[in-house]
Amino acid sequence: MPPVQHNFNVDLRGVVDLLSRHLYSSPRVYVRELLQNSVDAITARRRADAAAPAVVRIEPRETTGDGSLRIHDTGIGLTEPQVHELLATIGNSAKRDPLGFARHDFLGQFGIGLLSCFLVADEIEVITRSGDAETVVWRGHADGHYTVERGPAREEPGTTVVLRARRDFEHWLGASTVTELVRHYGALLPYDVRVGDEPVTDGTPPWQADHPSPDARRDALLRYGERLIGTAPFDVIDLAVPEAGLTGAAFVLPHATDPGERARHRVYLKRMLLGDRVDAIMPDWAFFVRCVINTDELRPTASREQLFEDDLLAATQEALGAQLRAWLVRLAATSPERLSAFLGAHYRGVMALALHDTEMLRIVDEWVEFETSEGSVPLGEFRRRHRTIHYTPSMQEFRQLAGIAAAQGMGLVNGAYTYHADILRRLPRLDPDLVVRRLDPDDLATRFAALDAAAEFATRDFLAVARAALASRDCEPVLRSFSPASLPVLYLEGSDARLAADMRAAREEADGVWAELIEADAPEQDEQARPLLVFNYRNPLVARLTSTVDTRVVELSVEALYGYAMLAGNRPLRPDDVAGVNRAFLGLVEHAIHPGR
Repeated sequence: MPPVQHNFNVDLRGVVDLLSRHLYSSPRVYVRELLQNSVDAITARRRADAAAPAVVRIEPRETTGDGSLRIHDTGIGLTEPQVHELLATIGNSAKRDPLGFARHDFLGQFGIGLLSCFLVADEIEVITRSGDAETVVWRGHADGHYTVERGPAREEPGTTVVLRARRDFEHWLGASTVTELVRHYGALLPYDVRVGDEPVTDGTPPWQADHPSPDARRDALLRYGERLIGTAPFDVIDLAVPEAGLTGAAFVLPHATDPGERARHRVYLKRMLLGDRVDAIMPDWAFFVRCVINTDELRPTASREQLFEDDLLAATQEALGAQLRAWLVRLAATSPERLSAFLGAHYRGVMALALHDTEMLRIVDEWVEFETSEGSVPLGEFRRRHRTIHYTPSMQEFRQLAGIAAAQGMGLVNGAYTYHADILRRLPRLDPDLVVRRLDPDDLATRFAALDAAAEFATRDFLAVARAALASRDCEPVLRSFSPASLPVLYLEGSDARLAADMRAAREEADGVWAELIEADAPEQDEQARPLLVFNYRNPLVARLTSTVDTRVVELSVEALYGYAMLAGNRPLRPDDVAGVNRAFLGLVEHAIHPGR
């Protein structure tokens, strides 16, 4: 038997449930959809007759006498065939769009927008007249059926939509709720929109309003921004992307924000509010601004609450990001004090941008202070003093080595803060001859002066005793001369030594086949890659200790100095280390009380 073609049956209640639970965030969007249809109808009529009236009147349920809500527009209206085609065909395609509502200069399409009214009403009535055609009355019901009949004559073309509330949804059709929602969604519409006799549209976007002077315009925008973000903005930035038909303003927040939280912006589509929490319009790093924009060309998602991600949106994000960068560059050039104030609140955002943008990297280089071995200074000033910059990835390592590096004439920067190490590694983009590298303590040790031949010969016995005393500590004692002389000893663990120590610790904890795998993977030289315990020959205590003939005193002193070096470097002490420090302390006390024992 050949296949038989059947048509889908659409359960309108199921479609309404789908809309309410998964497409729209709230029943409040029915007002937006009604306004949208009215504005599109007026736009369509004005394309043929530029002098046609552009009026939308809304009567809330308190004023109609029968508890319904009515919205009237002076738009193009519909004929009876168009009523069937547009209002009763779910999923109607643009190819069958007789009025051209799929064109880009309209906000949306008839049909699905009207269907959203079933979120608050069990019955929708549409009374409409197109041109010289007769008035048509369409009534749709939530159970899925509709009727069409001739209606009483209307004086002029246009449409009236009548909603009768579902039970327990009456408040959505009330005057206060409707007025608030119409003002929320339609405040910037260019047409005369009223709830009752009250006008609810401002008409001109604040950033396009006329003012007697640039200062007056700026003050007005800052007042508008204060109402928007709840506090006086730090500054306002004009935005424009012609290819997206976009204009607007960005308000710079005066306080720090969480860089991990995406900023939300107010976006209008053809002057109808798309949403207050649109997060895709600006680059992710622009969390220090809140924007209000209107766009004519960007596309909305199906819910009409976010923007559809396409090539035009990506290009728009890039253009808006460039305008924020330009503002920062101008601020740096014209008002350094204000730039410093901005960086005090939003330096993390600027740092994040500097990871990808050379102009922002220049601003960070010139204005942002980094913690260095010479105090807190901007990188530009620091790199003019040092053609090789070292950095440490940890706060502990920086605090241990900063003073020592400064005494050796090395430029050391604390790279432990967020973005700092990455920023440092990007500096050669600004200064190709600059060398930036992570500090390896082995590099620092090479800056220390070796002892002359006579001193090396005189201290050989000390080193032999120290080597024996430190045999269980897995480090190698060496004697060097370095500044500051007040520091007697320094524990240095280079990258090779850290790797070898990790491998040895892993072998000790592993067993069986895992131990064999680790052994096979271990570098051949890991027994020679050991941390250094560097004794400072310039330190008077160490100098005297190297000439001490009492082996027991040397052993106890070496153990004590090992513990001192570990604590000074904020390094964890193992149980054996603690026991050795205690033994050294008590032994030295005993020696002081009973010398010669």
